[in-house]
Amino acid sequence: MRIKHILFTLLVSCAATAVAQETFRFGTNVNPDGVKFEVDSRGFIINGKHVLPVMGEIHYARVPEREWRREIQKMRAGGITILSTYVFWIHHEEEEGHWNWEGNKNLRRFIEVCQEEQMPVVLRIGPFCHGEVYQGGFPVWLADKAQSNPQQYKLRTTATGFLAATRNLYSNIFQQVKGLQWKDGGPIVGVQIENECRGPWSYYMALKDMATEVGFDTPFYTRTGWPKLNGNEEFGKMLPLYGDYADGFWDRVLTDMPGSYKDAFIMKDTRLSAVIATEALGTHQDTKMEEKDLSYPYLTCELGGGMMPSYHRRINMSGKEVKPLAICKLGSGSNLPGYYMYHGGTNPYNPKHTMAETQATNVTNYNDMPLMTYDFQAPLGEMGQPNWTAWHESRLLHQFLADWGEELSQMDVDTLSEHYARRGSFEFFNDYVRILNEGGSSYVTPRNLQLSTLNSQLSTLNCQLSTVIDWATVEPFCKADGILYFIAIEGKKPQLSINGKVITAKLNKPFKAAGMTFCVLSKEKAMTAYKIEGKLHYSDGILYKDGARIMEETWNTLPTKVNYALAQEHGGLRDIKMGSQKVAAQPTEEDFNKAATWVISNLNELNENLDLYLQISYRGDVARIYTDGQLVEDNFWNGKPMLVRLSDLVGKRVELKILPLGKDYPIYLQKEQKAELDKSPNGILLSLDGIQVIERSTQEYTTEE
Repeated sequence: MRIKHILFTLLVSCAATAVAQETFRFGTNVNPDGVKFEVDSRGFIINGKHVLPVMGEIHYARVPEREWRREIQKMRAGGITILSTYVFWIHHEEEEGHWNWEGNKNLRRFIEVCQEEQMPVVLRIGPFCHGEVYQGGFPVWLADKAQSNPQQYKLRTTATGFLAATRNLYSNIFQQVKGLQWKDGGPIVGVQIENECRGPWSYYMALKDMATEVGFDTPFYTRTGWPKLNGNEEFGKMLPLYGDYADGFWDRVLTDMPGSYKDAFIMKDTRLSAVIATEALGTHQDTKMEEKDLSYPYLTCELGGGMMPSYHRRINMSGKEVKPLAICKLGSGSNLPGYYMYHGGTNPYNPKHTMAETQATNVTNYNDMPLMTYDFQAPLGEMGQPNWTAWHESRLLHQFLADWGEELSQMDVDTLSEHYARRGSFEFFNDYVRILNEGGSSYVTPRNLQLSTLNSQLSTLNCQLSTVIDWATVEPFCKADGILYFIAIEGKKPQLSINGKVITAKLNKPFKAAGMTFCVLSKEKAMTAYKIEGKLHYSDGILYKDGARIMEETWNTLPTKVNYALAQEHGGLRDIKMGSQKVAAQPTEEDFNKAATWVISNLNELNENLDLYLQISYRGDVARIYTDGQLVEDNFWNGKPMLVRLSDLVGKRVELKILPLGKDYPIYLQKEQKAELDKSPNGILLSLDGIQVIERSTQEYTTEE
């Protein structure tokens, strides 16, 4: 299937723009239908039109194959217009020479689904990926060779044995995606080489040369723009993409917002962050930009869409962090918000060892992560469940970018201070800072916005050519139904000055001014609004397109009672050991022999035709679910409940094991969870507070009249 209109969502409402900047040349950038995908110093250009896409990370091997299509459709509903995904080497070649591309690991089928859903893809092919995977994705056999014969196999170097193994990896990946690149009419528009690597540049080029030699030929190639390279790069060979996080599980410090995390919430003239991977890269990273790097477009691939808890650092994200991160980057000149993660997942089960990062390895051993869950507290979580605050806050911003992004992408940063930036006709403001100023605000407003520049919708909007929004105290949302929609900002009177006339809007009531129709939605109303094919539809759930149908997904608590009985009291607090990286080590399998244990029954009585989940509310250190003795889910307590697929449990003996949390454990808890621990009897926190049945309900949406 050729994708004639791939990226069509990026082009809706975009006016043709003269491309003045010199474009970069990477691989083949024209597909069989003649659609050209270019990159210039501002960003991406499709068929001569600038676009401002939104990229979101999902890992196919961490999501059930049967759910891929639906979750990709939901990502698009959230405003994602490019999908990025890692190819984890260890998921595919656990034993040397034995490749597994089946089931959830079927990369080709995943890319084909992306093609069918017209979702462009950036493939992050490693060899090192990290992604909190065991040994950063390096298979055990390769890490063992690197230990025994570093001269030939030293990881992430130009050692001949390592490069030969990597060439084999690249070749096998390419065979899976052959015929699915942009030049073939497929969705793969970019390839990331390596990850979070200082170089040297000769190593990067050796990898890129191998990738192109085995067949990768895409409109652009990328690398992570952090850390700074050792030595000079060859300009124009790979796009550096940047990132920033609201908080990090990887920090060694057991306090709120250590280091410079607060700087993620300010406008700034550097694209570099000093908080990413501080356990490996250090806490004093140089963030001064080099002039040549400013000649690249400002694109990101890792804005914190959430954050995992590690064993020693139990971060609890509210969801309010996502929008301010993006606002600060957009205000500072970025033309690609790229989220890591946008969709969580579950690690593949491996009976030999965890498939997650752990201190108990020789490679990438900085943190102890949950063995199974990789929820990441992302806008769409491990099971595809919406984290509503992050989902809506980001989705509404993305809709603004879909309808005004082409214009914004061509606007320079005119004014920049920590809390305020102006790019042409848009002003960006943020004074929210996670934990430190939770009551702050984050928004974008128009200023001297010439509506006559909205060429593609002048006819449908019946817009006078002289119409100008001088200023407004509301956020631009979308253009739909012949109406310009805005969203009210909390604490501000909803006003627009149009052609010099100040109008105070009545919320959710359309009004006419200067020959156009406007409407300011309340925040509550906007959070139910989805723009689909030029019209607004409303739902308290998630609306997404599945072919010609509009589907509605809701998540509801059922009154169904779950039976569970305590089978074993806990055996007391365990002796906390420090791991190889001098932070608290997570419990071993043997520790769970002394965990408080509940047997969960009557699950077979639940309707197996429903899409059901158990939501387990507990307090303690670590919780695990076992079925017939096999681990299926785990959770490091951070104050949020644990979610488990019922389909993983039915027909088996189900045990819930919870270890107690001690008052003196050397782990970081946020103040709310620390308060619960402090008031616990005898300094021991452990309780099972309830198990609820949650239903994911999916049905065709009926358009309201």
